[in-house]
Amino acid sequence: MSQFPDEAHLSSWAGICPGNNESAGVKKNSKIRKGDKFLKATLTEVAWAASRSKDSAYSAMYNNIAKRRGRKRALVALGHRILIDVYRTMKFQVPYKDVGAEVVYQRKTKNREQAMIRSLERSGYVVTKVATA
Repeated sequence: MSQFPDEAHLSSWAGICPGNNESAGVKKNSKIRKGDKFLKATLTEVAWAASRSKDSAYSAMYNNIAKRRGRKRALVALGHRILIDVYRTMKFQVPYKDVGAEVVYQRKTKNREQAMIRSLERSGYVVTKVATA
């Protein structure tokens, strides 16, 4: 894995890196780059299989993205995530550990909650978080 300094270089070479076509905070339509077509096809097939697995982090990620952006974009995003995980597993020689779908959903809920609190504070409200049972 010494050929690529980091996972961003690998995903760029593979042509499965996310686009960056944004103007005034609006993400515009963009296509993935040209890259290794065989690797892209393989990653898409792997992503499709991973999205169908039960209670995995990959399936939760796929479902979250597919709701907002569509199935095919979610497959490309999931293929990108898988490529990054493979790179890190091979480079650092550590086994891959799936955190599970529940962790992904909890992280999403926590991020949404923090965004709402920030929005209220920007509007001038004082927010105190109360722990529930």
